[in-house]
Amino acid sequence: MNLAQQLVRKPHVAVIPAPFDWGASRRGAAQGPQAILLAGVDRKLHQLGYSYSVEPTNYLPDVQSDGRSSPKLRHWGKVLSFSEAIASKTAEAAEAGHLPLLLGGDHSVAIGSIAGAAMRRKRLGVLWIDAHGDLNTPDTTPSGNIHGMSLACALGYGDSRLTSIGGGGPKVQPDRVVLVGSRQLDEGERLLIRSLGITCFTMHEIDKLGMAAVMERAISIVSDGTDGVHVSFDIDSVDPGEAPGTGTKVRGGLLYREAHLAMELLAEAGIMTSADVVEVNPQLDNGIRTARLAVELIGSMLGERIL
Repeated sequence: MNLAQQLVRKPHVAVIPAPFDWGASRRGAAQGPQAILLAGVDRKLHQLGYSYSVEPTNYLPDVQSDGRSSPKLRHWGKVLSFSEAIASKTAEAAEAGHLPLLLGGDHSVAIGSIAGAAMRRKRLGVLWIDAHGDLNTPDTTPSGNIHGMSLACALGYGDSRLTSIGGGGPKVQPDRVVLVGSRQLDEGERLLIRSLGITCFTMHEIDKLGMAAVMERAISIVSDGTDGVHVSFDIDSVDPGEAPGTGTKVRGGLLYREAHLAMELLAEAGIMTSADVVEVNPQLDNGIRTARLAVELIGSMLGERIL
């Protein structure tokens, strides 16, 4: 029985708010979970026939007074404490047979969500849909912002305090990682992608091949020999004309229908066992436009169809 066959029945969705923005240079993404909830993610899950729970945030530590930081690893103490809590909560939901759906927060929260997913899935695949690679380390980062290091941490590269969350060693192997929608990569990230042989479909490949072909290839890679697939969706993968409410905008991103098609094909494949949706920043949004888009895309991710 393959992974898709195991997931035919709709799992209970554990919605895990992760209100955190200390991994980024701009504040505001901590309000993202509440914005997505207010935009109706619970109604969407109900409409799609899922049982679900919205987890209370009392699992989270109070990180405000944690001043541990360094120029190349900004606010690492806050990120560490928060990520440990997220990893435990994600693992708890997965162990109960639920589908953890984490609402960020900046993309540093994926350090914890992937670590938690890997505690349950030992051969995890990761589909990383993002304008950025988030493959920097303290040695390569141009900013020191940890939300640009989260995928590197999952691969075992970076500060050992962060890479050891949820247990020592890499949480995912390079041949089980696929990046989709990349359009702004730092030099250190390019070198790591090439040296590890990570599959990366930039916007050039999407323009050239089409989203359907890219997603078919990506899904084939992340599901080959894996026992689960974590989808990490950064709203900045979508063009800022559609998703203005995010802190690291890059022109030339996924169009509205391209983003939905990617999620629809993912749902058809039936391979997703955990996910995070991150970087919605209501302080930068036009009303709640970006939060509403996030809810729509979550619907497509979980099987909503036009007909």
